[in-house]
Amino acid sequence: MPTEDSPRLTAKHWQDCTDVYDFLDQIRLRPGMWLPSGSLNDLQAMLTGYRVALGVHSINEPWAFWPEDDFSRWLGEYHGIASSLTWAADIERNTPEGSTPVEEFFLLLDAYRSDASRAVGQAATTPRLPGIEYVSNTFVTLFWRRRLLTQAVLRMEELGFRVVRLAAGEWTTELDMHRAFATALHFPDYYGHNLDALNDCLGDVACYGGYDDSPEGTGLVLSLTDYDRFAAACPRAAQTVLDIIADRARHAAVLQRRFFSLVHSNDANIKFEPVGAMPVMWNSDEWADSNRG
Repeated sequence: MPTEDSPRLTAKHWQDCTDVYDFLDQIRLRPGMWLPSGSLNDLQAMLTGYRVALGVHSINEPWAFWPEDDFSRWLGEYHGIASSLTWAADIERNTPEGSTPVEEFFLLLDAYRSDASRAVGQAATTPRLPGIEYVSNTFVTLFWRRRLLTQAVLRMEELGFRVVRLAAGEWTTELDMHRAFATALHFPDYYGHNLDALNDCLGDVACYGGYDDSPEGTGLVLSLTDYDRFAAACPRAAQTVLDIIADRARHAAVLQRRFFSLVHSNDANIKFEPVGAMPVMWNSDEWADSNRG
């Protein structure tokens, strides 16, 4: 349902869409196919899935459709009332007679987007996400040269990340590892010192903030040194720990939080199975095997 302010639309495959507005234009073009029920709740769920995919794949794209984000705030100003409803429920409640919620949504979307200076300003000034090089293809990045790890850690700290350093070479048992994590991340006293408990507590830290009162920065980085020694002593636990880190990092990305791990190994040929459905990769300076020889 194009409006006077919307460009002439052409149908395309959703995978060819360049951003969320391009995707919404495809829904606008064929609303009966995308939203057979005519419900904006279905549209909101669809957009939530779209945003989750952006977070999982660490794609930086301007976003306005969370319940308390720009579009909802603009909608409250447009209607002149404060509402605790989602934008979908708010539009459905205020759809005028003779229109439909879907038609009303696209009319409001065009009005929202007509503030071109804001939209262009956001697109032009959005910086490259700090630490994006460590979350684009993997949440666990390997380092062989300690110097390169040190440089990466210092760079992350300069960017505002909270870096937690863990000396994995000192862990000869799984219990040693649990004690180190619990101390460094201030896990609660009831921490169970097992891998399930690590998954739970690390998820709290990665997704919602630390157990301590330290201020939150750009994100959280775990720096693990001499990890090959722990992998040799406890291979199953070493693999599982990285898997937990990657899985928690993926959940954090969905919540627009950055969490990842930089892992040092004295073994230049060490390999791990994929973690969190993503590969464990070497850093860009040591990506080729020949750069670690």
